[in-house]
Amino acid sequence: MSGPLEGIRVVEIASFVAAPAAGTLLADLGADVIKVEVPEGELMRGSTPHHSGYTGSPFPESAHFQMDNRGKRSLALDLVHPPALEALRRLIGTADIVLTNLLPARQRRFGVDAATLRAQRPELIYASLSGYGSQGPDCERPAFDYAAYWARTGFMDLLRDEGSDPSWQRGGIGDHAAGLALTTGILAALRTRDATGAGQVVEVSLMHTGFYVLGNDVAPALVTGQQPRRHDRKRPRNPLWNQYPTSDERWLFLVMIDSERYWPALCEALDRRDLVDDTRFNGARPRFRNAVELVEILDAAFRARTLAEWEKHLGSFPLIWAPVRTVAEAIQDPQARAAGMFSQVDHPTAGRFESVAPPVRLSAHPMPGNRPAPALGANNEEILKELGLGADEISAVLTR
Repeated sequence: MSGPLEGIRVVEIASFVAAPAAGTLLADLGADVIKVEVPEGELMRGSTPHHSGYTGSPFPESAHFQMDNRGKRSLALDLVHPPALEALRRLIGTADIVLTNLLPARQRRFGVDAATLRAQRPELIYASLSGYGSQGPDCERPAFDYAAYWARTGFMDLLRDEGSDPSWQRGGIGDHAAGLALTTGILAALRTRDATGAGQVVEVSLMHTGFYVLGNDVAPALVTGQQPRRHDRKRPRNPLWNQYPTSDERWLFLVMIDSERYWPALCEALDRRDLVDDTRFNGARPRFRNAVELVEILDAAFRARTLAEWEKHLGSFPLIWAPVRTVAEAIQDPQARAAGMFSQVDHPTAGRFESVAPPVRLSAHPMPGNRPAPALGANNEEILKELGLGADEISAVLTR
Protein backbone atom coordinates (compact mmCIF):
# COMPACT_ATOMS: atom_id res chain seq x y z
CA MET A 1 0.00 0.00 0.00
CA SER A 2 1.35 3.41 -0.92
CA GLY A 3 2.16 5.89 1.82
CA PRO A 4 0.07 8.98 2.57
CA LEU A 5 2.73 11.24 1.01
CA GLU A 6 2.92 9.27 -2.23
CA GLY A 7 3.54 11.74 -5.08
CA ILE A 8 5.10 14.40 -2.84
CA ARG A 9 8.68 15.33 -3.74
CA VAL A 10 11.08 16.71 -1.15
CA VAL A 11 14.42 18.27 -2.05
CA GLU A 12 16.61 18.05 1.04
CA ILE A 13 19.61 20.39 1.12
CA ALA A 14 20.81 19.50 4.59
CA SER A 15 23.42 17.64 6.59
CA PHE A 16 24.01 16.14 10.02
CA VAL A 17 20.87 15.10 11.95
CA ALA A 18 17.87 17.36 12.59
CA ALA A 19 16.72 18.31 9.09
CA PRO A 20 17.71 14.93 7.56
CA ALA A 21 15.74 13.20 10.34
CA ALA A 22 12.65 15.11 9.22
CA GLY A 23 13.38 14.11 5.64
CA THR A 24 13.54 10.48 6.68
CA LEU A 25 10.16 10.63 8.39
CA LEU A 26 8.70 12.12 5.20
CA ALA A 27 10.28 9.29 3.23
CA ASP A 28 8.82 6.79 5.72
CA LEU A 29 5.43 8.34 4.94
CA GLY A 30 5.92 7.74 1.21
CA ALA A 31 7.47 10.96 -0.10
CA ASP A 32 10.20 10.95 -2.75
CA VAL A 33 13.04 12.56 -0.80
CA ILE A 34 16.09 13.59 -2.82
CA LYS A 35 19.09 14.30 -0.63
CA VAL A 36 21.45 16.85 -2.17
CA GLU A 37 24.99 16.44 -0.87
CA VAL A 38 28.43 17.81 -1.58
CA PRO A 39 30.43 15.57 -3.92
CA GLU A 40 32.59 14.33 -1.02
CA GLY A 41 29.50 13.32 0.94
CA GLU A 42 28.46 14.78 4.25
CA LEU A 43 30.62 14.19 7.31
CA MET A 44 28.13 11.84 8.99
CA ARG A 45 28.69 9.23 6.29
CA GLY A 46 32.16 8.55 7.69
CA SER A 47 31.05 8.05 11.28
CA THR A 48 31.31 4.27 11.28
CA PRO A 49 31.30 2.29 14.54
CA HIS A 50 35.10 2.05 14.31
CA HIS A 51 35.50 5.81 13.98
CA SER A 52 33.00 6.34 16.82
CA GLY A 53 35.03 4.25 19.26
CA TYR A 54 33.31 0.88 19.00
CA THR A 55 35.87 -1.90 18.91
CA GLY A 56 35.71 -5.10 16.92
CA SER A 57 32.71 -4.14 14.78
CA PRO A 58 33.07 -4.88 11.04
CA PHE A 59 29.98 -2.82 10.15
CA PRO A 60 31.22 -0.63 7.27
CA GLU A 61 28.55 2.09 7.29
CA SER A 62 27.56 4.89 9.65
CA ALA A 63 24.67 3.38 11.61
CA HIS A 64 23.20 6.74 12.56
CA PHE A 65 23.55 8.11 9.01
CA GLN A 66 21.63 5.05 7.85
CA MET A 67 18.88 5.69 10.42
CA ASP A 68 18.47 9.36 9.52
CA ASN A 69 18.66 8.97 5.73
CA ARG A 70 16.87 5.72 4.97
CA GLY A 71 14.63 5.58 1.96
CA LYS A 72 16.04 8.66 0.19
CA ARG A 73 17.71 9.14 -3.16
CA SER A 74 21.13 10.80 -3.37
CA LEU A 75 22.22 13.55 -5.72
CA ALA A 76 25.80 14.78 -5.26
CA LEU A 77 26.29 18.33 -6.55
CA ASP A 78 29.00 20.95 -6.21
CA LEU A 79 26.88 24.07 -5.89
CA VAL A 80 29.76 26.43 -6.64
CA HIS A 81 29.82 24.81 -10.11
CA PRO A 82 27.26 26.79 -12.22
CA PRO A 83 25.81 23.83 -14.16
CA ALA A 84 25.29 21.96 -10.88
CA LEU A 85 23.56 24.92 -9.26
CA GLU A 86 21.33 25.28 -12.31
CA ALA A 87 20.44 21.58 -12.05
CA LEU A 88 19.50 22.09 -8.40
CA ARG A 89 17.22 24.97 -9.34
CA ARG A 90 15.55 22.83 -11.99
CA LEU A 91 15.11 20.07 -9.42
CA ILE A 92 13.54 22.49 -6.94
CA GLY A 93 11.13 23.46 -9.71
CA THR A 94 9.71 19.94 -9.48
CA ALA A 95 9.52 19.87 -5.68
CA ASP A 96 6.61 20.23 -3.31
CA ILE A 97 8.91 20.84 -0.34
CA VAL A 98 12.40 22.23 0.08
CA LEU A 99 13.98 21.10 3.35
CA THR A 100 17.21 22.78 4.43
CA ASN A 101 19.46 23.68 7.33
CA LEU A 102 21.70 26.00 5.31
CA LEU A 103 22.43 29.24 7.12
CA PRO A 104 20.46 32.20 5.70
CA ALA A 105 23.52 33.75 4.03
CA ARG A 106 24.27 30.48 2.21
CA GLN A 107 20.64 30.15 1.17
CA ARG A 108 20.82 33.60 -0.41
CA ARG A 109 24.25 32.94 -1.94
CA PHE A 110 22.88 30.00 -3.93
CA GLY A 111 19.49 31.58 -4.57
CA VAL A 112 17.65 28.86 -2.65
CA ASP A 113 16.25 31.06 0.11
CA ALA A 114 12.54 31.07 0.86
CA ALA A 115 11.89 34.55 -0.51
CA THR A 116 13.50 33.79 -3.88
CA LEU A 117 11.97 30.36 -4.38
CA ARG A 118 8.47 31.22 -3.19
CA ALA A 119 8.37 34.34 -5.33
CA GLN A 120 8.76 31.99 -8.29
CA ARG A 121 6.43 29.29 -6.94
CA PRO A 122 4.00 30.41 -4.21
CA GLU A 123 2.77 26.84 -3.81
CA LEU A 124 6.18 25.69 -2.55
CA ILE A 125 6.56 24.66 1.07
CA TYR A 126 9.91 25.81 2.43
CA ALA A 127 11.01 24.05 5.63
CA SER A 128 13.98 25.53 7.45
CA LEU A 129 15.86 24.15 10.45
CA SER A 130 18.21 26.53 12.27
CA GLY A 131 20.07 26.79 15.54
CA TYR A 132 18.50 29.96 16.87
CA GLY A 133 15.68 31.04 14.56
CA SER A 134 15.44 33.35 11.55
CA GLN A 135 15.31 36.58 13.55
CA GLY A 136 17.59 38.10 16.17
CA PRO A 137 21.34 38.66 16.60
CA ASP A 138 22.24 34.96 16.30
CA CYS A 139 20.15 34.03 13.28
CA GLU A 140 23.29 33.54 11.17
CA ARG A 141 25.15 31.68 13.90
CA PRO A 142 26.00 28.03 13.18
CA ALA A 143 24.99 25.54 15.86
CA PHE A 144 24.67 21.93 16.83
CA ASP A 145 22.06 20.73 19.28
CA TYR A 146 24.80 20.51 21.92
CA ALA A 147 25.01 24.32 21.84
CA ALA A 148 21.58 25.68 20.91
CA TYR A 149 19.33 22.99 22.40
CA TRP A 150 21.39 21.77 25.34
CA ALA A 151 23.72 24.46 26.67
CA ARG A 152 21.85 27.70 25.95
CA THR A 153 18.39 26.62 27.09
CA GLY A 154 19.36 25.59 30.63
CA PHE A 155 19.17 21.83 29.97
CA MET A 156 22.88 21.28 30.52
CA ASP A 157 22.95 23.16 33.80
CA LEU A 158 19.74 21.69 35.20
CA LEU A 159 20.29 17.99 34.47
CA ARG A 160 23.01 17.37 37.04
CA ASP A 161 23.31 16.74 40.74
CA GLU A 162 24.23 19.60 43.02
CA GLY A 163 27.98 20.13 43.07
CA SER A 164 28.67 18.02 39.97
CA ASP A 165 29.93 19.18 36.60
CA PRO A 166 27.42 20.13 33.88
CA SER A 167 26.06 17.02 32.20
CA TRP A 168 27.04 15.90 28.71
CA GLN A 169 24.37 15.46 26.07
CA ARG A 170 24.36 12.35 23.93
CA GLY A 171 24.48 12.98 20.19
CA GLY A 172 21.30 13.84 18.32
CA ILE A 173 18.88 14.13 21.24
CA GLY A 174 17.83 17.68 20.43
CA ASP A 175 18.15 17.03 16.71
CA HIS A 176 15.62 14.22 16.72
CA ALA A 177 13.16 16.26 18.78
CA ALA A 178 13.56 19.14 16.31
CA GLY A 179 13.12 16.73 13.40
CA LEU A 180 9.77 15.61 14.79
CA ALA A 181 8.70 19.24 15.22
CA LEU A 182 9.74 20.08 11.66
CA THR A 183 7.84 17.10 10.28
CA THR A 184 4.73 18.21 12.16
CA GLY A 185 4.95 21.68 10.65
CA ILE A 186 5.48 20.31 7.15
CA LEU A 187 2.43 18.05 7.40
CA ALA A 188 0.32 20.99 8.59
CA ALA A 189 1.58 23.09 5.65
CA LEU A 190 0.69 20.29 3.22
CA ARG A 191 -2.80 20.13 4.70
CA THR A 192 -3.19 23.89 4.21
CA ARG A 193 -1.88 23.68 0.65
CA ASP A 194 -4.40 20.94 -0.11
CA ALA A 195 -7.14 23.32 1.01
CA THR A 196 -5.89 26.61 -0.45
CA GLY A 197 -3.20 25.82 -3.03
CA ALA A 198 -0.75 28.09 -1.22
CA GLY A 199 2.54 27.02 0.30
CA GLN A 200 4.29 28.65 3.23
CA VAL A 201 7.51 28.74 5.23
CA VAL A 202 7.92 26.28 8.11
CA GLU A 203 10.58 27.19 10.67
CA VAL A 204 11.98 25.17 13.55
CA SER A 205 14.99 26.04 15.66
CA LEU A 206 17.03 23.86 17.98
CA MET A 207 16.90 26.50 20.71
CA HIS A 208 13.12 26.82 20.64
CA THR A 209 12.78 23.04 20.59
CA GLY A 210 14.97 22.89 23.69
CA PHE A 211 12.75 25.36 25.53
CA TYR A 212 9.69 23.34 24.51
CA VAL A 213 11.10 19.98 25.59
CA LEU A 214 12.24 21.55 28.88
CA GLY A 215 8.89 23.31 29.13
CA ASN A 216 7.85 21.89 32.50
CA ASP A 217 10.75 23.85 33.97
CA VAL A 218 10.80 26.79 31.56
CA ALA A 219 7.11 27.65 31.99
CA PRO A 220 7.32 28.08 35.80
CA ALA A 221 10.60 30.02 35.40
CA LEU A 222 8.84 32.43 33.03
CA VAL A 223 6.03 33.19 35.47
CA THR A 224 8.16 33.29 38.64
CA GLY A 225 11.47 34.59 37.34
CA GLN A 226 13.15 31.94 39.48
CA GLN A 227 15.65 29.19 38.73
CA PRO A 228 14.13 25.68 38.82
CA ARG A 229 15.47 23.41 41.53
CA ARG A 230 17.75 20.56 40.57
CA HIS A 231 16.76 17.10 41.70
CA ASP A 232 18.61 15.98 44.84
CA ARG A 233 18.47 12.22 45.21
CA LYS A 234 19.29 12.36 48.91
CA ARG A 235 16.66 15.04 49.62
CA PRO A 236 13.87 14.68 47.02
CA ARG A 237 10.56 16.45 47.26
CA ASN A 238 8.91 13.06 46.75
CA PRO A 239 10.96 10.00 47.78
CA LEU A 240 8.64 7.82 45.68
CA TRP A 241 9.86 9.69 42.60
CA ASN A 242 13.54 8.95 42.91
CA GLN A 243 16.28 6.51 41.92
CA TYR A 244 17.68 3.83 44.23
CA PRO A 245 20.72 1.51 44.08
CA THR A 246 20.47 -2.26 44.26
CA SER A 247 22.83 -4.79 45.81
CA ASP A 248 24.68 -5.33 42.52
CA GLU A 249 25.39 -1.59 42.07
CA ARG A 250 22.59 -1.17 39.55
CA TRP A 251 19.69 1.26 39.81
CA LEU A 252 15.93 1.31 39.61
CA PHE A 253 13.72 4.34 39.20
CA LEU A 254 10.50 4.84 41.17
CA VAL A 255 8.00 7.08 39.37
CA MET A 256 5.05 7.28 41.75
CA ILE A 257 4.25 10.97 41.22
CA ASP A 258 0.93 10.49 43.05
CA SER A 259 2.67 9.22 46.17
CA GLU A 260 -0.51 8.95 48.28
CA ARG A 261 -1.94 6.36 45.93
CA TYR A 262 1.13 4.15 45.84
CA TRP A 263 2.61 4.44 49.33
CA PRO A 264 0.81 1.41 50.85
CA ALA A 265 1.68 -0.82 47.87
CA LEU A 266 5.34 0.21 48.01
CA CYS A 267 5.52 -0.61 51.72
CA GLU A 268 3.94 -3.98 50.95
CA ALA A 269 6.44 -4.66 48.16
CA LEU A 270 9.37 -3.81 50.45
CA ASP A 271 7.93 -5.92 53.28
CA ARG A 272 7.84 -2.79 55.41
CA ARG A 273 4.15 -2.63 56.34
CA ASP A 274 5.21 -0.89 59.53
CA LEU A 275 5.94 2.24 57.49
CA VAL A 276 2.38 2.65 56.16
CA ASP A 277 1.10 4.41 59.27
CA ASP A 278 4.43 5.72 60.53
CA THR A 279 3.69 9.35 61.43
CA ARG A 280 6.95 10.44 59.79
CA PHE A 281 5.82 9.16 56.41
CA ASN A 282 2.02 8.74 56.31
CA GLY A 283 1.35 11.60 53.91
CA ALA A 284 3.01 13.51 51.09
CA ARG A 285 4.00 16.41 53.33
CA PRO A 286 5.46 14.25 56.13
CA ARG A 287 7.41 12.29 53.52
CA PHE A 288 8.76 15.55 52.13
CA ARG A 289 9.68 16.89 55.57
CA ASN A 290 11.42 13.61 56.44
CA ALA A 291 12.77 12.84 52.96
CA VAL A 292 16.38 12.38 54.06
CA GLU A 293 15.40 9.75 56.62
CA LEU A 294 13.02 7.98 54.23
CA VAL A 295 15.60 7.85 51.45
CA GLU A 296 18.02 6.19 53.85
CA ILE A 297 15.38 3.59 54.70
CA LEU A 298 14.55 2.97 51.04
CA ASP A 299 18.23 2.82 50.12
CA ALA A 300 18.74 0.07 52.67
CA ALA A 301 15.65 -1.80 51.49
CA PHE A 302 16.57 -1.73 47.80
CA ARG A 303 20.17 -2.70 48.51
CA ALA A 304 18.88 -6.01 49.85
CA ARG A 305 18.36 -7.49 46.36
CA THR A 306 19.86 -7.39 42.90
CA LEU A 307 18.21 -5.49 40.09
CA ALA A 308 17.09 -8.75 38.46
CA GLU A 309 15.53 -9.89 41.72
CA TRP A 310 13.70 -6.59 42.11
CA GLU A 311 12.42 -6.78 38.53
CA LYS A 312 10.89 -10.17 39.22
CA HIS A 313 9.51 -9.15 42.61
CA LEU A 314 8.11 -5.68 41.83
CA GLY A 315 6.31 -6.91 38.74
CA SER A 316 3.55 -8.36 40.93
CA PHE A 317 2.73 -5.04 42.64
CA PRO A 318 0.68 -2.10 41.26
CA LEU A 319 3.64 0.29 41.15
CA ILE A 320 5.15 2.58 38.51
CA TRP A 321 8.87 2.02 38.21
CA ALA A 322 11.53 0.98 35.74
CA PRO A 323 14.94 -0.64 35.81
CA VAL A 324 17.75 1.68 34.74
CA ARG A 325 18.96 -0.14 31.66
CA THR A 326 22.18 0.20 29.74
CA VAL A 327 21.65 0.82 26.03
CA ALA A 328 23.04 -2.65 25.27
CA GLU A 329 20.37 -4.11 27.55
CA ALA A 330 17.59 -1.80 26.39
CA ILE A 331 17.83 -2.84 22.74
CA GLN A 332 17.11 -6.41 23.86
CA ASP A 333 14.08 -5.42 25.96
CA PRO A 334 11.25 -7.89 25.19
CA GLN A 335 8.70 -5.07 25.12
CA ALA A 336 10.72 -3.09 22.58
CA ARG A 337 11.04 -6.21 20.47
CA ALA A 338 7.37 -7.15 20.70
CA ALA A 339 6.28 -3.61 19.83
CA GLY A 340 8.47 -3.48 16.70
CA MET A 341 10.66 -0.59 17.78
CA PHE A 342 13.56 -1.81 15.63
CA SER A 343 13.56 -2.53 11.91
CA GLN A 344 15.45 -4.96 9.70
CA VAL A 345 17.30 -3.19 6.89
CA ASP A 346 18.76 -4.96 3.85
CA HIS A 347 21.77 -2.98 2.64
CA PRO A 348 23.36 -3.75 -0.73
CA THR A 349 26.91 -3.89 0.67
CA ALA A 350 26.61 -4.01 4.47
CA GLY A 351 24.07 -6.84 4.46
CA ARG A 352 21.17 -7.09 6.88
CA PHE A 353 21.27 -5.00 10.05
CA GLU A 354 18.90 -3.54 12.61
CA SER A 355 18.05 0.12 13.02
CA VAL A 356 15.55 2.23 14.93
CA ALA A 357 12.13 2.02 13.32
CA PRO A 358 9.95 5.09 12.66
CA PRO A 359 8.48 6.36 15.96
CA VAL A 360 5.00 6.73 14.42
CA ARG A 361 2.56 3.98 13.46
CA LEU A 362 -0.36 4.36 11.06
CA SER A 363 -2.89 1.56 10.94
CA ALA A 364 -3.65 2.07 7.24
CA HIS A 365 -0.10 2.68 6.03
CA PRO A 366 2.76 0.35 6.95
CA MET A 367 5.96 2.17 7.87
CA PRO A 368 8.57 -0.59 8.19
CA GLY A 369 11.60 1.69 8.04
CA ASN A 370 13.50 -1.06 6.27
CA ARG A 371 15.06 0.80 3.33
CA PRO A 372 18.76 1.69 3.45
CA ALA A 373 20.23 5.14 3.04
CA PRO A 374 21.49 5.74 -0.50
CA ALA A 375 25.11 5.49 -1.47
CA LEU A 376 26.65 8.87 -2.24
CA GLY A 377 25.50 10.03 -5.67
CA ALA A 378 23.78 6.71 -6.34
CA ASN A 379 20.90 8.41 -8.13
CA ASN A 380 22.77 11.18 -9.96
CA GLU A 381 22.00 10.17 -13.53
CA GLU A 382 18.53 8.87 -12.73
CA ILE A 383 17.43 12.15 -11.17
CA LEU A 384 19.08 14.35 -13.79
CA LYS A 385 17.44 12.34 -16.57
CA GLU A 386 14.09 12.88 -14.83
CA LEU A 387 14.76 16.61 -15.20
CA GLY A 388 15.13 16.15 -18.95
CA LEU A 389 18.92 16.56 -19.14
CA GLY A 390 20.79 14.83 -21.92
CA ALA A 391 24.05 12.93 -21.62
CA ASP A 392 26.25 15.95 -22.35
CA GLU A 393 24.33 18.14 -19.90
CA ILE A 394 24.59 15.47 -17.19
CA SER A 395 28.31 15.22 -17.77
CA ALA A 396 28.63 19.00 -17.45
CA VAL A 397 26.69 19.00 -14.18
CA LEU A 398 28.76 16.23 -12.62
CA THR A 399 32.18 17.24 -13.91
CA ARG A 400 34.01 19.85 -11.85
